[in-house]
Amino acid sequence: MGNILYHICTLIVIVSQAHSDVNNGVLTTETPVEQSTSVINLPKVKESTNSNVTNTTTVPPNTTVVDLSYLDICPDNAPCENLGANCIQCKLNYYCVYGKIQEAKCTVKPNISCTGNKEFKRPYHCRYGYQLSKELVSCDIILMASKCSMKKSPPELYMAKCSVRDDVLCLGNRTFNKKFPCNWTSGYKWSTALALSVTLGGFGVDRFYLGLWRQGMGKLFSFGGLGVWTIVDVILIAVGYVGPHDDSLYIYPWD
Repeated sequence: MGNILYHICTLIVIVSQAHSDVNNGVLTTETPVEQSTSVINLPKVKESTNSNVTNTTTVPPNTTVVDLSYLDICPDNAPCENLGANCIQCKLNYYCVYGKIQEAKCTVKPNISCTGNKEFKRPYHCRYGYQLSKELVSCDIILMASKCSMKKSPPELYMAKCSVRDDVLCLGNRTFNKKFPCNWTSGYKWSTALALSVTLGGFGVDRFYLGLWRQGMGKLFSFGGLGVWTIVDVILIAVGYVGPHDDSLYIYPWD
């Protein structure tokens, strides 16, 4: 009787384990299917196609853009013959004799209101903008002493942006880049700084002249460092070691 109960219990355990294995197998096979289906993201594909369509149709083909920015700088009701080069259109002869003053036929640009005849003649220089003299060109020569050094041989060059004066006509582009030697100065004279250092250096006047206010105050209240600082500054200014506060160059008498 005991053997029969033992075999019945063993059979029940085997059947229960088999049933659980089947259930586990179903769960493991269903889970990857659910995960794999969740990876598919069709809306992203639709968004990418829609974005391509909008990008291609934003700018219509064969569209010409009219630049009317000159209207902001051109005056109203001014004499047509006195308008600047940015406000008129001129036919220039590029086969002219170099350096000669030629005459061109000019017309006022569209949408500009002016007095007088809108068609007239205007003299122009048979040169390109970068070939004009410095009196006819304006350049943004700014103080670049921190990036320039006259101690180098040959001196460094600084690239400046230049433009032809508005009342001057020339060939080619009216804006260009041009190199200038690094000889920038803020107007401080070496001779003046040295003279102040010798005569009034004990009161810090030389430092005040060069824009070195803190050192000037210290020199003033210490009576020139009891004379030692005064003597040292005379030597340093004489050799050019102490210069203007903005690191610009002195104007020397022999320049």
